[in-house]
Amino acid sequence: MNVQIVLFDGFDLLDAIAPYEVFTAAAMYSNEEVTVKLVSAEGQRKVTSGVNQLQVQASGELDLSSKGIILVPGASGSVHDNGPESIPVKLQQVTETELSNLLNEAIKKPDILLSTVCGGSLILAMGGLLEDRHAITHHMGIGLLQATNAIPVHARVVDDGDLITGGGVTSGLDVALYLVERELGPRIAHAVEQLFEYERRGTVWKAEGNAPKESKHENPMEATSSRSSNQTDKSFNFQGKWDTTISTPIGHLSVLLDLSSEDGRIAGIAKQGGDIVTLNNIVQVGNQLKWSMKVKKPIRLSLKFIVSVDGNSMYGEAKAGMLPSSKLIGHRIS
Repeated sequence: MNVQIVLFDGFDLLDAIAPYEVFTAAAMYSNEEVTVKLVSAEGQRKVTSGVNQLQVQASGELDLSSKGIILVPGASGSVHDNGPESIPVKLQQVTETELSNLLNEAIKKPDILLSTVCGGSLILAMGGLLEDRHAITHHMGIGLLQATNAIPVHARVVDDGDLITGGGVTSGLDVALYLVERELGPRIAHAVEQLFEYERRGTVWKAEGNAPKESKHENPMEATSSRSSNQTDKSFNFQGKWDTTISTPIGHLSVLLDLSSEDGRIAGIAKQGGDIVTLNNIVQVGNQLKWSMKVKKPIRLSLKFIVSVDGNSMYGEAKAGMLPSSKLIGHRIS
């Protein structure tokens, strides 16, 4: 069994080192050859973690020609602001490095089992690699995971075939122990548990067996639409083309909106660079508009908007998961 744990600037120490120790312990109990390496996209170097800038040596470059397990940890940083040390910003920075391209190749290879701990799944998701895939991350990042069109599953470990994801921080132990069980068998995984005096928690989720019955919850957007249909203000003039800017924590987006109304139905499109997308679930509540929209830049996200119009000026905000709300300002151009 060959395991490569990927380090990047700002990585969380426990996300990486806990699995490293589990796999190293498994090597002691197995008759099979087990190799565990700390690697980086750039090759051999000292990688600065997000915990007090502690440096850890990467022994070499991430090797996609080597079949086996690749494990991606999350980042460590602030969760209370949107500054350069915040976790969302650090994760976004990773998607702009060579690691993002390597992970894009890795997830397509049948002889590589890709796994993540905590925010590691968000790195994949923000790169557009988890659309329609079942996954989990730290509980504070589930909204962002969903905004990337992944399918969040509230479990400590999620097995989606060639993709294994884990929840927050200490779940790295559970991910690694499950991988040991999956690759080397439950007896060796149990031996490691005894050595560490640690027992895995919860059931590993798989898309197998009978699906549980689900209660029928009201769709919030549909509910808003039905309740708001008689609350429209006919004097509210939102129609036309709008030149808007969305100030996100990871960059400014210039978006051209085209809004119209016919027979009481509101429609709209947004143009971002060469991309044109449809505004979904547009509803009017008084003098405000609400809608959702997919964007590809600077990362792939589904954003939820709420805006107000004052004459030829538009202002409001967009929200995606754990990312702080982004201000929107714009003006009517036609």
